[in-house]
Amino acid sequence: QVQLVESGGGLVQAGGSLRLSCAASGRTFSSYAMSWFRQAPGKEREFVAASKRSGSTTYYADSVKGRFTISRDNAKNTVYLQMSSLKPEDTAVYYCAANPAGWGLSRSNAYDYWGQGTQVTVSS
Repeated sequence: QVQLVESGGGLVQAGGSLRLSCAASGRTFSSYAMSWFRQAPGKEREFVAASKRSGSTTYYADSVKGRFTISRDNAKNTVYLQMSSLKPEDTAVYYCAANPAGWGLSRSNAYDYWGQGTQVTVSS
């Protein structure tokens, strides 16, 4: 069982930056691929970024590539999402999720555990 708690969301102007954190409980954090998804009002949840178990391999949605960076600290059981050059269309609730299998990382149905989400609002 893994519990995930996100933090770091807030209101920021377009062009600004935010860093989200996701703290995980349990001793098996390093055995999970970790990802960030987001869901805007009236839209489906979408993949944002993923980190494989060691953190050396990462994946990004085209819409955030070059602006967002996912990283993890397995010693602290925490995954981060550094977001820069934010745009109003980045406004959403951001969720972190844990995937035990290490594949299908862009698919929300491949994840066993989800956090409660943190709101990110980017004003124009």
